[in-house]
Amino acid sequence: MVLGNVNSCFAQGEAAAINAAVDSQERLARDKGRDASRHPREILSFFEVAPGQRILDLFSGGGYYSELLSRVVGEQGSVLVHNNQAYLPFAKEDLAERRYQERLPNAEVIISEADDLQLPEASFDRIFFILGFHDTYYDEPGWPAIDRERLLNQMFTSLKPGGLVAIIDHDAQVGSDTSTAHELHRLARAHVVSAMEAAGFKLLGSLDLLENPEDKLTVSAFDQAVRGKTSRYVLKFAKP
Repeated sequence: MVLGNVNSCFAQGEAAAINAAVDSQERLARDKGRDASRHPREILSFFEVAPGQRILDLFSGGGYYSELLSRVVGEQGSVLVHNNQAYLPFAKEDLAERRYQERLPNAEVIISEADDLQLPEASFDRIFFILGFHDTYYDEPGWPAIDRERLLNQMFTSLKPGGLVAIIDHDAQVGSDTSTAHELHRLARAHVVSAMEAAGFKLLGSLDLLENPEDKLTVSAFDQAVRGKTSRYVLKFAKP
């Protein structure tokens, strides 16, 4: 399912908050340079991010979306910014500039392995899980194993009824098994849908905005030929 007009049911004030966040002069230059390939205005609108919401940014990495979410939800909202220890070395340059406490006081930073998360029940309006779902299938010495069923249950119970989950990840070839998560840092969307529906979530829709037909889906997402321009799916799930 592809929803084209992502602003059609969006209140004018909420759209204005998103535009103000994306256009903010206080955003990092490195973030603004990524906007052309990430389309944040359309993504935030599709997931109906609005002032006053409480949002979890799960495996947030360097915080590209954390900052945007923080700016949209404003003083009356908050963002729980999560990473595990393994993500920190890859995100250190971004995080050195991010300075959450100073620049984004409504963002609360937590460092926790997925299996140690204790998320409060029915506390989030939105959960963003960006480019990290495949890591729940990743298997390598030194990488903390993730109990995917437990994590998804934590997500489900911590989301308010009617709340939304945003999942964006690097696509893999149709019919491929989950080994692509380890070998290529990719995961076919069917595996995401299956796992999320098994956890009780309902797929509401998708966007093709980040798809790239020139990406053959057969090389690592970190390969220089496709890095930053992989074909990515955008999936919207809800808690009934």
